Amino acid sequence: MAWYLVEIRYVQEKLADVRPRHREFLTRLAEQGTVAVAGPLGDDSGGISLYQADDENALYEIINQDPYHLEGVVAERTVREYRPVLGAWVP
Repeated sequence: MAWYLVEIRYVQEKLADVRPRHREFLTRLAEQGTVAVAGPLGDDSGGISLYQADDENALYEIINQDPYHLEGVVAERTVREYRPVLGAWVP
């Protein structure tokens, strides 16, 4: 399993309508242990999420099902593998 940091920038005009479905999606993933933390940036221009997946292909299968992606809220998305070495989440 690997960790991935996903950052998105929003299409503001679509954000409010889709946000409840997006949060339901992330809540389910958090309950399954796939999402460690997620939330919007302070200026609400985008958001950051930390996912755990088998590999990058598996991650894309997950994040491509996000209502933000499916309904055109994502203006830009970056994915980077992340290797945590310190902190409360690190075994």
